Amino acid sequence: MHDVSAVLLAAGESTRMGRQKALLPWRGTTLLGFQVNGLLEAGVSKIVTVLGYRAETLRSALQGIPGVVTVLNLRYRTGKVSSIRAGLRQVSSESTDILVISVDQPRSALLIRRTIQAHNEQGVLITYPVYGGMGGHPIIFSATLLPEMVRIRESRYGLREVVERHRKQVLRLEIGDPDVLLDLNRPDDYQRATSHSGPAR
Repeated sequence: MHDVSAVLLAAGESTRMGRQKALLPWRGTTLLGFQVNGLLEAGVSKIVTVLGYRAETLRSALQGIPGVVTVLNLRYRTGKVSSIRAGLRQVSSESTDILVISVDQPRSALLIRRTIQAHNEQGVLITYPVYGGMGGHPIIFSATLLPEMVRIRESRYGLREVVERHRKQVLRLEIGDPDVLLDLNRPDDYQRATSHSGPAR
């Protein structure tokens, strides 16, 4: 039986957005709430949410949600890799697979579930969705790669190094949904996405 843990990255200062992305309204909740709900609905057993900037505000929003734990990355200003590593250290030893995604990459439960199912059915080491030939998120790793994953460095392009090392065991899952590429970095990204998708879906 597959036991998927997720590392949800929500530690950044959102300097390009100008306000904390995790708390932005999204489809009837916040980006943080939407992502957590989607992961749980898709069958993820444990969500390790990595916090940094204004950690207490986000921690209080997650308090009491079964399956969700938080970890504080005091080095969040050094880049995303430090947050990934902080989250990976809290992944359950019983996990068979590890999903990694950022809070500014909102994905529906259906999309997450399809990616997980394909990963399990194909028996590969790494899976990520693709739209129009472009790689998107979430990305799922076999837990057998955890020792390599915790050694990633910003200078070696983070998790991309692990993906490249095992590219013969990577499933690029073609999905006809442009949301696999959605990445809300700047105000215009957010405005475009909300005007396109509407307040709820």
